[in-house]
Amino acid sequence: MAGTIVADTLQDGAGNSTAMDNAIYGSAKAWVNFNGSGGTIRASYNVSSITVSATGQFLVNLTNALSDANYAVIASASSTASNAAGGVNIMTGTPWSVLTPTTTQFGIVTPISTTTATALTYTCVAVFR
Repeated sequence: MAGTIVADTLQDGAGNSTAMDNAIYGSAKAWVNFNGSGGTIRASYNVSSITVSATGQFLVNLTNALSDANYAVIASASSTASNAAGGVNIMTGTPWSVLTPTTTQFGIVTPISTTTATALTYTCVAVFR
């Protein structure tokens, strides 16, 4: 059964309230925590899968399409290895082989230099629109 709720504010049981714009525009539209060694998802929301393009290069595939490709992506990565650096390039181009972001997919890279990427144990991504 489908339905519609129309409201100006949301309120919890303790009487705390917020404007609907905060709930709509301030919430992550997707997020994922995955293992960069193989793309295995640990936990996620609105992420259907991770495609490993090459070592340290990933495509994040969304379950439900966003309204357009003008979204913001925030990401972090780290490893349990003592010699691994953490960093993420988001929706990047040369020299990485990731594609231009679409409403259903975007690329990320976990680089250790300007030309070399590595698979980091913990990679986390959040999408806002």
